[in-house]
Amino acid sequence: MKYLLIMNPGSRDGRSKKNFETIFSLLDSFNLDYQFKYTSKLEDAYQFSLEANQSNTYDVIVAVGGDGTINGVLSGFYDKDGNRICKKSKMAIIYTGTSPDFCLSYNIPLKLERAVELLAKLAKSDTSYNSNSQKISIGQINYTNGEDINVGYFGCCANIGIGAKVAEGANRGIRKKIGDVAGTFLSLVKALIDYKATDFKVRVIDADGKSFTNRVEKVINMFIGRTYYVASGIKVANKLNFADEMDDKKFFLLIVNNLRIKSIMGLLKILYSGKPFQNRDDLKLSYIEKIRIDCDTKDREMGMGMVEFDGDFKGYLPCEIKMAKDKLDLITDNF
Repeated sequence: MKYLLIMNPGSRDGRSKKNFETIFSLLDSFNLDYQFKYTSKLEDAYQFSLEANQSNTYDVIVAVGGDGTINGVLSGFYDKDGNRICKKSKMAIIYTGTSPDFCLSYNIPLKLERAVELLAKLAKSDTSYNSNSQKISIGQINYTNGEDINVGYFGCCANIGIGAKVAEGANRGIRKKIGDVAGTFLSLVKALIDYKATDFKVRVIDADGKSFTNRVEKVINMFIGRTYYVASGIKVANKLNFADEMDDKKFFLLIVNNLRIKSIMGLLKILYSGKPFQNRDDLKLSYIEKIRIDCDTKDREMGMGMVEFDGDFKGYLPCEIKMAKDKLDLITDNF
């Protein structure tokens, strides 16, 4: 069994590379057949993963880094139409980042020793160890970046609106100074002060397959996701069950709009506690299969129609979100 490690030495403000010798030592202790590549920029994780999948050489492609590295490696498994490029390759993670939302969502160990142990189990001939490979549904998002239409993939959540602005602000360096959760919280508070609520044009295919189009007014953020852990301490209590075949085709849609100043602290308490809540005027949860979102040109030009997924700002509206055609084989510590 052949492994490729895609390693980000810049993850966690450069501190992740201190773990690399430990990782190599652990891999060698299990006599695993592995190669590795270091990323020098964010796009490398995607490019290395894409090339590895196209080569049909590796059984397991391992993201070694944080959420940005994970998302880049994940995206490299897919073509532009949502198809898996290489049907045999599995994805694994050795986590060395700052915001483990993806790992927490899919029960991927944060300890290096356990993560490498899972890789070693795959190399054994006992097929029962394949129970550590879980097929998960992946979101596909088409969005704009300048004049171009880009295609991306995510395993946790996409944010349209203030969430993208928060990610952009937090990733500029504040998280490195005061920590992931605190840095993101401060970025969120600042964004709430500065952000202009925006009207979105939305076309939805809901969980029952019914289609409708409307205009959602005064939107602060739209969360379109799969998991409980959304980003940097923010959690969305939802009823999606990964083991349910019908739920596996759905996203949750959480809309924050019509927000009043006096409601902000209550809203933050809900999002950071992750506790179930009842729909209300400024917070509405539903379930969908597909969504298309746009905003007026003037709002887009003012930077209000921003798009983020799995922790990083990516581009702008219009965007379309649906499920990728193929599931991802992910190495986990079992659900």
